[in-house]
Amino acid sequence: MIDIETFDSIDMRVGTVVSVSTNKRARKPAYKVDIDFGKDIGIKSTSAQITDLYTPETLVGMQVVCCVNLPAMRIGSVKSEVRILGADNEKGCVLLTPSLPAENGNRIF
Repeated sequence: MIDIETFDSIDMRVGTVVSVSTNKRARKPAYKVDIDFGKDIGIKSTSAQITDLYTPETLVGMQVVCCVNLPAMRIGSVKSEVRILGADNEKGCVLLTPSLPAENGNRIF
C-alpha cells in the first residue's frame, strides 16, 4: 500500500488528443499521440499501445486522463512525456476518459 502523500504526488490531468500517428520504431504496435493539456502544461507526446481498440480517427478529439509527472522515456522513435491511463480487457486497453467534458489541464483527484 502507498500512503496518501505518495498518491497525491501523482499528477493526473485531463487532456485532449490533437494528433495521432504510427510509432513505426516501437517493438509492439503503438501510436504517437499528441495531447493538449492547456496553457500551463501545453502539448505533450506519448507512445501508446492502444492500436487494438482505437484508430487515429477515433482518438483525435477524445479527452483522456494522463499522468504528467513521470520522467520522459524513449519508446521507438517517440519521446514519451506522459502516460495515458487505461484498463486492460480481453481485447486491449480501454482508455480512461471523463464522463463529461473537462477543461484541458484539469487535475484528477
